[in-house]
Amino acid sequence: MLLSIGTRLGPYEILAAAGAGGMGEVYRARDTRLDRIVAVKVLSPDLGGRPEVMQRFEREARTVSTLNHPNICTLHDVGTENGAPYLVMEYVEGETLAERLTRGPLPLADAWRVAIQIGEALDQAHRRGIVHRDLKPGNVMLAGAKGSTTVKLLDFGLAKVIGPQAGPAAPGTLTSLPTVAQALTAEGTIVGTFQYMAPEQLESKEADARSDIFAFGAVLYEMVTGRKAFEGHSQASLISAIMKDHPAPVSTLVPTSPPALDRAIRQCLAKDPEDRWQTARDLVRELRWISESSSAASAAPVAVARRRRRLELASVAAVVFAAAFAILAVIHFREKAPEEHAMRFLLPLPEKAAFRWFDQPVLSPDGARVAFTAAGTLTPDLYIRSLDSVEARRLPGTEGAYSPFWSPDGHFVAFFANGKLQKLDLMGGSPETLCSVTLCAGGAWNREGVILFAQSGAPGLLRVSAAGGTPVAATRRDISKGETSHTWPSFLPDGEHFLFSVASSRAESRGIYLGSLRSPQVSRILGDESNGQYSPAGFLLFNRNNNLMAQAFDAKRLRLTGDPFPVADKVAVFGNALPGAAFSAAGNSLVYRTGSGLTETQMEWFDRKGSQVGAVGQPADYSNLALSPDGHTLAVGKRDLNGLRDVWLFDLSRGTSTRLTFDPGDDFNPAWSPDGLRIVFVSDRKGHRDLWQKAASGVGQEEIVLESDADKSLEDWTRDGRYLIFNHVLPGQKREIWAMPLFGDRKPFAVITGPGTLVEGHVSPNGKWIAYNSNESGKAEIYVQNFPPAGGRWQVSTEGGSEPSWNPNGKELFYLNGDKLMAVDVKTETDRFDAGTPRLLFEAPVGNTLRNAYVVAPDGQRFLVNLRFQNTNVLPMIVVLNWPAGVRH
Repeated sequence: MLLSIGTRLGPYEILAAAGAGGMGEVYRARDTRLDRIVAVKVLSPDLGGRPEVMQRFEREARTVSTLNHPNICTLHDVGTENGAPYLVMEYVEGETLAERLTRGPLPLADAWRVAIQIGEALDQAHRRGIVHRDLKPGNVMLAGAKGSTTVKLLDFGLAKVIGPQAGPAAPGTLTSLPTVAQALTAEGTIVGTFQYMAPEQLESKEADARSDIFAFGAVLYEMVTGRKAFEGHSQASLISAIMKDHPAPVSTLVPTSPPALDRAIRQCLAKDPEDRWQTARDLVRELRWISESSSAASAAPVAVARRRRRLELASVAAVVFAAAFAILAVIHFREKAPEEHAMRFLLPLPEKAAFRWFDQPVLSPDGARVAFTAAGTLTPDLYIRSLDSVEARRLPGTEGAYSPFWSPDGHFVAFFANGKLQKLDLMGGSPETLCSVTLCAGGAWNREGVILFAQSGAPGLLRVSAAGGTPVAATRRDISKGETSHTWPSFLPDGEHFLFSVASSRAESRGIYLGSLRSPQVSRILGDESNGQYSPAGFLLFNRNNNLMAQAFDAKRLRLTGDPFPVADKVAVFGNALPGAAFSAAGNSLVYRTGSGLTETQMEWFDRKGSQVGAVGQPADYSNLALSPDGHTLAVGKRDLNGLRDVWLFDLSRGTSTRLTFDPGDDFNPAWSPDGLRIVFVSDRKGHRDLWQKAASGVGQEEIVLESDADKSLEDWTRDGRYLIFNHVLPGQKREIWAMPLFGDRKPFAVITGPGTLVEGHVSPNGKWIAYNSNESGKAEIYVQNFPPAGGRWQVSTEGGSEPSWNPNGKELFYLNGDKLMAVDVKTETDRFDAGTPRLLFEAPVGNTLRNAYVVAPDGQRFLVNLRFQNTNVLPMIVVLNWPAGVRH
């Protein structure tokens, strides 16, 4: 024992020894200033002189200080006494999970509770860019009474900070310090505790969030079975087991465990990190679903037995009273009122139309019509379909529409398209612009003519008059609570109060909130990451684990009552990038869509005649294609089932792919440096879209290139390597094209300004010209100006255009007109730009056009095109009439 009882470390009085580890000892102490019990971790004197030990000790202090989560042990203070450093932590009464497991496995109900809390703690750490690297039962503290156990994750001494994201990091720092002196915890060059280490850690490779997920799987296996997932008589045999063997399925050892748990653990323990759960959040969601499903299943036999006993007693009573009831029935017989039933039917999409991952059907206030957007053969369009009609009606002038919502009287539909919030009178006329916007996520319109809408990068929800005007803030994100966005507003019947969704880096801040037009105060009413909508039937509808749930809601007292219950399953969700689900309710009607929420595409090579000459990768939700300068590697955004993108690299000669980014945020829009060694991309990991940089080799950490509160979208990296081109959202939601010099003061400056939405800027190979897309004429067209601007400007397209791209030889400019790839001969060597007549190269069903729907090969003779995958998201919408009656039955 290093310290005796009564010893003082600053204001902390040592009360008793609490534990020991490889780095020193932990004591129960009293904070004499605040009169509270704390845990003091003191570094062993014989280790204090070793630099690597001090680094680890300081690392734990820095790491834990950045974390604030109910399932992570809180750091109160750090200090040094007589040259000995110490940490002051939250004191947790209880036992470690390792101590608890000496008495046998946990009951399934307790295992779910503990596992989910561990997973939520890991999710918080990973979102902060921290990988624990030593997750094991000994580092999990259990506090509280049975049935209300609180988990505290301990010991971040081996944690690794890998930047603002939880993906692969540089090769790990080696240490010879085990965290606890115990069997099979070796002093050597491998970081962590053998029993729970992932294969890549044993090989001294990069450890990332998925390494923690492997350890989580091993801990979960042990909690449920009472046996370690991997065992061996020696270090060598244990390592061999981890590298090659698979533990026996949980269901063979615990027959009462649900089969889905086998799959969840098996995916945790996959040898290849790419085959594991990619985020702790996904895993927690799966465990919640398994837990809820298994609880319902286990309750069923008990309910059946109780029901059988009740039936036996009821049958005796029935014999006694049958005659009496028969007589009364004859005397008092009346015709029984017809019983109400719910009615379900399918609404198919128009021919050749497909849902995108964020498309949402919306019922009119009277529940008789549904508005929805879907991608057609050329562009996304807005459709209206009456529930008693056999086909949907496409609304002219709504090209590029998304996120529609209705006026309270059902006479208008509002929607977002081409950088504008617009409304359309369904009795006739053209869309009317209300204000300029950027990317949006939902809108709502009350009977006083107030519109609320969510916009990417905004300080919160925005409000604007239904007659048009300048948007102003309606809510404010609380940055101190980790809030990253406010989305999916929905008015309650009084037209003053509204529901909205809050996304946050902290689990305790996420959920469905209640706001008011008359007050800045908001309150959290549910912790589910979902859009919420009030049904006039008296329920709040929301998504939970892909199930549409309902809970009784008093719209006058503004409070929930009773317990939630399922209404529909397999509802399409938008994912972590945009928490919410595709459903809508009005009156007693309900509409929703199913599906993965992904817009699958296939990347195909075409020659100049339009012949397909090869495919790249398997169908997936790809966007933002970017070809390396030598044409050998493709960088592309790839969306997962949670709606989040990461940047992936495809080796075009070998046919292989690797993941470049791993942050829980949305990473997309890659662009290559002229030497092909670096990639700049866009990420919203800090709550707004910034520019980040990473080595194309994947080695090293990501670095921020340009950070600001305004949203930015990367467009190009000039051939001379001197400028990054990006479009920039200005106050008032105007989008312009800017450049950031990579020399001098590196201060960004405006390149293309003026009326309209200005995007898709690409600089010519010789660096003298910039081509871009502007809708200033009311229709998107391609223009060219000097770079930097010097007064001249030329319109290149004649009948609409987007996605300009230069032939690497500088003699042609390509662009899209719907599904048509057009080419224009250009002369760029003199001081005057000269363009020929646009000509059609070929047509192809261009897919996800979120920038660079095609790229040009270095020889200018081939084009890699992101094609719509024809069998994607054609599942119909599901309509339920009188859905509350279906719930009652």
